[in-house]
Amino acid sequence: MEDHRDEIVVVVAGYTEEMERFLASNPGLTSRFSKFVRFEDYSTDELVTIVSRHAAASGYECADTTLVALRAHVDALPRERSFGNARLARQLLETMMTSQARRLAGLSSPSLADLTTLLPEDLPPARRPEAAL
Repeated sequence: MEDHRDEIVVVVAGYTEEMERFLASNPGLTSRFSKFVRFEDYSTDELVTIVSRHAAASGYECADTTLVALRAHVDALPRERSFGNARLARQLLETMMTSQARRLAGLSSPSLADLTTLLPEDLPPARRPEAAL
């Protein structure tokens, strides 16, 4: 690496604390990584936009009521250290598409709109806080 340092780029990514621990695990690592980029969490609106755009790219449309419910769902999610951001948006969309498929399985002749529209009921149930002990 040292002989070709102007020709090579190594990118490592992860949660801040784990990356700091990784770099501290070997004294030579810190000196080899000279640039750091920290990304802020996406806002609720940005996450809703990500889900909506990925849905459109996959041939789906989110009804206006779905976008309202999606915004409320994302807003209610705990923003813990392991909050997934774009990964969360992808997983949420995959869950919605699976739920929509299950919902449509009961229809004998779904329309094109039925097949391409994600509805609020396709969202996963809201997470409930653990019961107090």
